[in-house]
Amino acid sequence: MIDMEKRRRVMARSAALGHCICNPKQPCPCETFRTHDICPCAGERLEDAGVAQELRLTELVENAGCASKINQADLRRVLDGLPEIVHERLLVGTNACDDAGIYQLSDDLALVQTVDVFTPSVDDPYAFGQIAAANSLSDCYAMGGTPLTALAVAAFPIDTLSHDVMARMLRGGIDKIAEAGAVVVGGHSIKDSEVKFGFAITGTVDPRRVVTNAGARPGDALVLTKPLGVGIVGFARQLGRASEEAMAAITASMTQLNDVPAIVMVEMGVHAATDVTGFGLLGHLSEMVRQSGVTAEITADRVPVLPEALEYVREQMISGAIERNIEYAQQFVEVASGVNPDLAWVLYDPQTSGGLLMAIEEERAHALVERLHAEGVEHAAIIGHVVEESAGRIVVTGEGGSTVNAVAAPTIARAPSELEPCCANPPGAQASEPCCANPPTVETSEPCCADAPDLAMGTADAREAFGAFMGAVNAEGAIDARTRELMVLALSVLARCEPCVRIHLDKARAMGITDEEVNEAVWLAISMGGAPIMMFYQALKGQA
Repeated sequence: MIDMEKRRRVMARSAALGHCICNPKQPCPCETFRTHDICPCAGERLEDAGVAQELRLTELVENAGCASKINQADLRRVLDGLPEIVHERLLVGTNACDDAGIYQLSDDLALVQTVDVFTPSVDDPYAFGQIAAANSLSDCYAMGGTPLTALAVAAFPIDTLSHDVMARMLRGGIDKIAEAGAVVVGGHSIKDSEVKFGFAITGTVDPRRVVTNAGARPGDALVLTKPLGVGIVGFARQLGRASEEAMAAITASMTQLNDVPAIVMVEMGVHAATDVTGFGLLGHLSEMVRQSGVTAEITADRVPVLPEALEYVREQMISGAIERNIEYAQQFVEVASGVNPDLAWVLYDPQTSGGLLMAIEEERAHALVERLHAEGVEHAAIIGHVVEESAGRIVVTGEGGSTVNAVAAPTIARAPSELEPCCANPPGAQASEPCCANPPTVETSEPCCADAPDLAMGTADAREAFGAFMGAVNAEGAIDARTRELMVLALSVLARCEPCVRIHLDKARAMGITDEEVNEAVWLAISMGGAPIMMFYQALKGQA
């Protein structure tokens, strides 16, 4: 039930200020009021008024899922300027660039602590809640930890989205945390224009069995537990191009916990591990090889990929998040000339709630994969090897490929087109001259605005030309003089041109136009411009 008295009181304050009192960046009446006759500042909600919302969460955000993370290059620039944090009980901190922090409590007990928050990667609120929880838990699992408690962190546009949407998000997260054997103990929420959700996780681990990203050794095999392509399919969804089957596949992957791989990897003695999320496979692997001081070789054809992801790459649905991942990681990466260029893009794709990447002795790798398959981790695969010590490098090859003529980033092979835009070549393409050195020219039979006044003419000439223009515009034609004068008056109010309003008010009265007609025209302008226009006109009338 809408409280009309409260609405009038709140909107009167907004009108007096010339700004909406719950969001000073917008006028009053706001778009929600214009569209749905709902005043959020007065506590009115869409569901309270029976307004049905057709909701697609991924259309409400700029970057979906872990693609909303700050990229590695910018993050490292920020972190490099902070003081080093050292404590006798801090086993793994920010300097390690690892998945979670480890704080030792006793000889056989340490805390695992992590937090992860991001924007919706799917449209269904309950599924998004599940994914947010699974993604947050993954950092704990990647360290070999067992999650115990979780704190929910939510940002939500509560004024414009249904309470039920937020409740379903929370329910999905709570259920997934419970599936992991942990418990949600509380949380924090803020009002924001974009939906964001995640959890701060606290877990435990034996300090002697912590798995970090720094232990990979030459001779190790690299095992990945989930397929790639989540970000590509999600981006295609934002463009309205992803199929329901592709969305179902990425949702199933993102909601799957990494609990089984975490248990198995600790039992089988992996040397290093990390979870693959927003920085993509090559971004997260770049941290592993740098921290471990090794070179890794990835066989691109062995990397599992989600259905339709490669198809979308071939259709050039490659997000800016992939470009940002390339910007940082390509300094550590060599891609062989024989590698499928579509696969090369997928290796940089930001994942949301991706799989674990593990380094384990070659002799145990096949047994590890077989056990993961037996326990339901069906896409686990050996995707490469650690080949030698180094400062930290990654070599990407195809089956039996070499690194001859390697390039730093993928290219897309496609037929030349006369319609291809300037700068169409992707990263890694070679050119004899800089991009856009010869931009295309557009020839027309007549240049735009050919008949416009020459602004270089003298002031008197310009004034005369403008006067002639105004005379032609104001000449009576299909619209009669009275109607035209009311239109000009309304436009003058909307433009907040005080001299214009005074001139045309006098002219309207001289033509016999009534105050009722003037008020109707002015209120049409106010309906388009909102409270600031109303305040301008009221102040102007008060001076008359």
